[in-house]
Amino acid sequence: MYLVNTISVKITDWFKLHSRPLPWREINDPYKIWLSETILQQTRVDQGLPYYLKFIDTFPSVVDLADAEEDVVLKLWQGLGYYSRARNLHATAKIIRDDYKGVFPAKYEDILSLKGIGEYTAAAISSFAYNLPFAVVDGNVYRVLSRVFDIETPIDSTEGKKLFKELAQELLIQDQPGLYNQAMMEFGALQCTPTSPNCDICPLRLDCLSFQNKTIKERPVKSKKTKVQNRY
Repeated sequence: MYLVNTISVKITDWFKLHSRPLPWREINDPYKIWLSETILQQTRVDQGLPYYLKFIDTFPSVVDLADAEEDVVLKLWQGLGYYSRARNLHATAKIIRDDYKGVFPAKYEDILSLKGIGEYTAAAISSFAYNLPFAVVDGNVYRVLSRVFDIETPIDSTEGKKLFKELAQELLIQDQPGLYNQAMMEFGALQCTPTSPNCDICPLRLDCLSFQNKTIKERPVKSKKTKVQNRY
């Protein structure tokens, strides 16, 4: 438990010094947080940021988004790809308008039940907007945890998903879940990067089992490999 607490503190301390100033941080508006998380699925921050700003400017509230024509929403989304995200965004805004009287739900279970929202996004909204103790687990979190604890279990296996979810929840700082979740994701995005992480300046260097065991490049492990076919 001491190691777990040390890791959590070190990551949040790192975040306070190195985090990027992004407009969806330092806010607790669930609508804007949900919008940012939806846009950033399958999208880099630098690409998604202008879209986020356009959406907030055009649709300042979830009711404004719900009242819009779908063509307007899709046109604003143009260039981001994966248009099902935009359609789900619009459909969910209508549900919030009609079933929740325009107020974004505050319970994790209610958020998770909304169209297009999975466990990761529900945990992000719950912790960032409502300070609820739900740990987020995305690609960045998988990578950080698999390296720090040198975990060989594939992240795309049923066993792996359960293991990493439990480990992330154990590491969560209960009274500051939003801060911790943002710190974990930012740490994976900027410090513990997929390739060529700068381990020499990493605050977790002395705690990281993969660094000690020289298995950084092998973590995380994936079991499902995409089969490549040569076509002639």
